[in-house]
Amino acid sequence: MQHQKTYHQDFLTLNDRKIVIEGPVSSDTLKTYSFDDGLDAFRRPKDQLEAILEIADLDEGRIIVARDGKHIIGYVTYHYPDELERWSDGNLSYLIELGAVEISLNYRSGGIGKKLIQLTMEDSFVENYIIITTEYYWHWDLKNNSLSVYEYKDIMINLMASAGFEVFQTNDPEITAHPANTLMARIGKNIKREQMMEFDKIRFKDRFFI
Repeated sequence: MQHQKTYHQDFLTLNDRKIVIEGPVSSDTLKTYSFDDGLDAFRRPKDQLEAILEIADLDEGRIIVARDGKHIIGYVTYHYPDELERWSDGNLSYLIELGAVEISLNYRSGGIGKKLIQLTMEDSFVENYIIITTEYYWHWDLKNNSLSVYEYKDIMINLMASAGFEVFQTNDPEITAHPANTLMARIGKNIKREQMMEFDKIRFKDRFFI
């Protein structure tokens, strides 16, 4: 598959600050921005910046960022699933993963996460993809709010649903390890029945299909 990426941009206002939502952003552009120290959910901010630079250079990789001036305060990543995960079975060129979405603590509750994910769908080429997201409760920032794990789950489902994602069942052991964990996917308009059948086989690996 020849992956096509069309740049889009949007804006929102948060605490009298104009926040720019843009992407997909190239690694060259990312190198001209600073990276907020509060973006540390997955690894140290410096290391996370290096990770998104690498994703931006992948043929299928997409980085959408939220920035305050030239300062990145949020991002969402898209790439092929890790080769150690079941979702990479068959090397399906049309199956990509929303790998991470993160907003710095001082900029939350302003709708930035929703804008980041929705902007991705402005590019018509994503209609050629099945985009999955695996929501694991141990990745959620439960310590900085008073929500229960199930309340947080509802927030994540609603966030993803705003961009067309739906909950899908699976027998993946990591998803089934806890009832708060969830598989969601957005099925592009150009996805064919045969492609959906391949996705179903991965969702229910080792189950017999007629």
